[in-house]
Amino acid sequence: MSDIVIDTDNGGNVDTANGTTIRPMSDTLISSMSDTLISPMKGRFAPSPTGHLHLGNLWIAMLSWLQVKQQQGTFVLRMEDIDIQRAKRQYGGDLLDDLEWFGLTWDEGPRVGGPHESYWQSERYPLYEAQIAKWQESGLVYPCYCNRARLQSIASAPHGHEGIAHYDGRCRHLSEGERQTLGERKNPSWRMKVEPRLYEFTDFWQGSQREELIPAQDDFIVRRADGMFAYNLAVVMDDIAMGITHIVRGYDLLPAVAGQLWLYECLGAKVPHYAHAPLIVDEEGYRLSKRQQSITLRELRMSGYSASMILGHLALAAGLVSSSQTDKFGGLTWETLLNCSLDNNYLKKTQIKLTNFDVLI
Repeated sequence: MSDIVIDTDNGGNVDTANGTTIRPMSDTLISSMSDTLISPMKGRFAPSPTGHLHLGNLWIAMLSWLQVKQQQGTFVLRMEDIDIQRAKRQYGGDLLDDLEWFGLTWDEGPRVGGPHESYWQSERYPLYEAQIAKWQESGLVYPCYCNRARLQSIASAPHGHEGIAHYDGRCRHLSEGERQTLGERKNPSWRMKVEPRLYEFTDFWQGSQREELIPAQDDFIVRRADGMFAYNLAVVMDDIAMGITHIVRGYDLLPAVAGQLWLYECLGAKVPHYAHAPLIVDEEGYRLSKRQQSITLRELRMSGYSASMILGHLALAAGLVSSSQTDKFGGLTWETLLNCSLDNNYLKKTQIKLTNFDVLI
């Protein structure tokens, strides 16, 4: 069971649209999510089509699928092609081909449809645009005119939250006149104007978590100066729209939860259950990702690996099965995987070395 505790130092109580009451810092509120025992589970796998599928993608896809299907829930595939500079529709098509070869099935998404189309983020831009326009009117976001060099200098300064790009609040309190003057020289990005928050929640694998939001410092960007929408905004809006109740993703995204919980609060939506899986790393401890030129599914396939062998190797690394449960080639079926427990000590780590593929990276 995952509970969310929200503390604020604002005076008075606030009732949000999802029935959660936010009390002053001196009080503690536990917002129980027990109703998820009644409502159907819905999870998703949301890769970015910026290259071919690698083992890190498959790792999260497997765990997310297993969590949902063990509860007879609905599994959604969504393409997060919001990065207009790197995401390619061709990569998206290749990704779908690879997932089908791997044996992964989905209930909603590209090629199967569903009630929440489109499942490509690039086709959902008007929804993000409309929401930001509402926040601009209400003052929940503000324009930021800081250039990249200045933001990099701020990010390089010492701070207490590793993995988070902090801000110094320079543009938070600009006058209208100052904004007009700066706007003549530069298109602004748009930042959320956060309020003081202390979020406490229980992650399925990583346990008790405590994340704080500090005004100005944690005012995060929801739309860049070049017009691109930020990951935080798009992923939260899409998860809400598609009714996602459970989220499985990599440990590296754990620091993003606080900002996303603020967005859920602003949107008046119920927060999901989080499960942050350990990152899989190579022999030298480097994360397996596209940018690290890690092993792709296509390379493994060309090297002679079958889909069941790849699934078996990943399940072994996750502690889901023992070698006695795989076939003589190390293969595993999705049906066998359904009987495995996700509640094990392997998955409570922050990283797992994956060295059982004899393919050079």
